[in-house]
Amino acid sequence: MTQITLHGIPNCDTMKKARVWLEAQGLAYDFHDYKKVGITSGKLNAWADAVGWEVLLNKAGTTFRKLPDADKADITRDKAIALMVEQPSLIKRPVLEYPGGVLVGFKPDVYASALG
Repeated sequence: MTQITLHGIPNCDTMKKARVWLEAQGLAYDFHDYKKVGITSGKLNAWADAVGWEVLLNKAGTTFRKLPDADKADITRDKAIALMVEQPSLIKRPVLEYPGGVLVGFKPDVYASALG
């Protein structure tokens, strides 16, 4: 079992870049497709504890923009997590879990520093 898990959806360009980077570094990782397999509120709460729910919620994507105005209004941590469980495409990608913590998004220099 590897100690690194990359969470996301396979056809996302940023996910592809992260996977290519990890493979180029010779780092083994597990991939969790949260669109197919789903994601638990417990996992999202743990990530929110580590990085903040605001970092996890992808407000720039089309999934968020298509939400009803009532869902977009007055977002709290609990509301955001419930929306992300219901629609995993709302989670910013990728989410990388490693022994030292959680990274959201892909920046090669941040990955290199964390996984060095």
